[in-house]
Amino acid sequence: MTPLDEAEVIRLLASPEGRQKVFPMIVDQYSQSLYWKIRSIVLTHEDADDVLQNTFLKAWKSLPTFQGKAKLSTWLYRIAINESLDFLRHQKTAALSSADADLSVANRLLADDYFDGDKSQAVLQETIATLPDVQRMVFTLRYYDEMKYSEMSEILGTSEGSLKASYHIAVQKITDYVKRYE
Repeated sequence: MTPLDEAEVIRLLASPEGRQKVFPMIVDQYSQSLYWKIRSIVLTHEDADDVLQNTFLKAWKSLPTFQGKAKLSTWLYRIAINESLDFLRHQKTAALSSADADLSVANRLLADDYFDGDKSQAVLQETIATLPDVQRMVFTLRYYDEMKYSEMSEILGTSEGSLKASYHIAVQKITDYVKRYE
């Protein structure tokens, strides 16, 4: 599939008919990349699917207000990241009263049919899950997506210096955690 022309998409988003026409193309183009970004945050396939669906619902509802000041991909990433963080907040609250609260992230991943990693990869994901939200977000965007700090700054609305500091703190925490695990 050829990438959508940003100017054409913005022109089409200006009318309800255009939104109806272009939205399926937006979903087709961005579903896979958004899924994997969400999956790196929420970890399980089922949760990532739910958050992806919520992301596109929120995007659809917000299309009339999208002005094209940010790139479409940046706007969608911001929605996906915010939806992922909201999901994690709700999950933490629910886990406090759930019988599954004692299951570690690694154990949940190893039980997930869609997780194709080994124990060490599950432990790494568990370690990443222990990071505060911002550090986890910065780490996954930089480490897995190899995203530039300038791009992260636009998506997360934070200075590049702050993002660099968060990344390095996250790396140190992960290193310390993994050393204790060994």
